[in-house]
Amino acid sequence: MPEVSRSIEIDAPPSTVWRWLATPEALRRWLSPNLDIDLRVGGAYRLRNPGEDTWISGTVLELIPEGALILSWFEEGGDWVHPARLLITLSPTPAGTRVAVVHDGFAGIGKPGWPDTQRAYERGADRHRILERLADLVAQGAA
Repeated sequence: MPEVSRSIEIDAPPSTVWRWLATPEALRRWLSPNLDIDLRVGGAYRLRNPGEDTWISGTVLELIPEGALILSWFEEGGDWVHPARLLITLSPTPAGTRVAVVHDGFAGIGKPGWPDTQRAYERGADRHRILERLADLVAQGAA
């Protein structure tokens, strides 16, 4: 399945890292400053894609404390017919926590040029460096 995936190992246990996913305020600090989210399964969210005028919206699909936050991911006002997904997962490691961010479902968005969209998300993942922001916040202290 086509996807865009990035991960980082953070020197803190999943319970500490999870604090940065467990509240809208914490998520706004590293994911997107304009995020508006009802942080429960089925809850709606909306954010502006960093550095762009594209609005993203969707719902919380899964919320597993100290494990995962999974969202549907839909670009508003464009040529997407169906949402993709954003998966943020936490896995314990001997040194702390591996945090993975995966965008998947590009082939199913209903856009004929979806491979171009996937390539644009690859470039965006490298440019926005959200995992590095998360790691810096965890290193600075509690959420």
